[in-house]
Amino acid sequence: MLDKSRGLSVDCIAYDLEDSVTASKKPEARTNIRHFLQTRSAGVKENAVRINAVDSGLALDDLTEVLKSPGLDTIIVPKANSPSDLIFVTDVIRHTLPERHTKDPSKATAPPINILALVESARAVTDITSICRASPYLSGLIFAAEDFALDLSLTRTPSLLEFLFARSAIATACRAYNLPSTIDLVCTFYRGVEGQQRLKEECIGGKGLGFNGKQCIHPDQVEVIQDAFAPSVEELQWAVRITTADQKAEQRGRGAWTLDGQMIDAPVVGKARSIVRKAEACGLEVASVKGKWKDQEPG
Repeated sequence: MLDKSRGLSVDCIAYDLEDSVTASKKPEARTNIRHFLQTRSAGVKENAVRINAVDSGLALDDLTEVLKSPGLDTIIVPKANSPSDLIFVTDVIRHTLPERHTKDPSKATAPPINILALVESARAVTDITSICRASPYLSGLIFAAEDFALDLSLTRTPSLLEFLFARSAIATACRAYNLPSTIDLVCTFYRGVEGQQRLKEECIGGKGLGFNGKQCIHPDQVEVIQDAFAPSVEELQWAVRITTADQKAEQRGRGAWTLDGQMIDAPVVGKARSIVRKAEACGLEVASVKGKWKDQEPG
């Protein structure tokens, strides 16, 4: 299974030491992941390891082993119910790899290890702002819907309305604290036409709430999720037209103008610039779209 992951082209792969590994196999799993992450895979931008929960008593052993891996980028902390969970992980990371976590980032020998926190409980949602402040290495939050449903005795439905408050709180907190990764819940249905359609609908709903990514549990989900969260052709053209026209409007001293009958001002331009940056990060043909709309004028 580990070797198969090298052939994927994804933003992040999370190697698990928690739920998918039985207690007797955890020492072996730690060693396997440490050896596996001695090298990097060309198509994977971020290598992450989900350790065991801090209150399980296993997290320190997990960290001691996997932090020896030069190919490790991120630690995923499950059941992050309070700031103390992230403070513990941060302290271990700093102690183990001080050369990568210096007070002066310019003196670090390599980029710091990032932290992603799994939000899985009512307690975590109600303390979300403190969790977001807990570590300078926190790069995002992940919503774990199944554990959250268990905690609140909820039944998951196709509409996902039972998770609306928690999802909105997570997405809003990430934006408020400038955390780049806002990762939505797993879609447990993905096989066949019906499963792929449900996955697409969940992606669109999550994107509409402010999430910028989604967890995968199977490689067949990757393409659908990447397509859904990347800017569409229509979104990119709209954004390029606005950014192109705004440059000309600014040169003429115009702070507000119109496009296709819609008033365009600073917040709209900011959104358009964000879409263009995201399209570039996704590898879309931004240059050709800019060329097509280079003559766009502000109204």
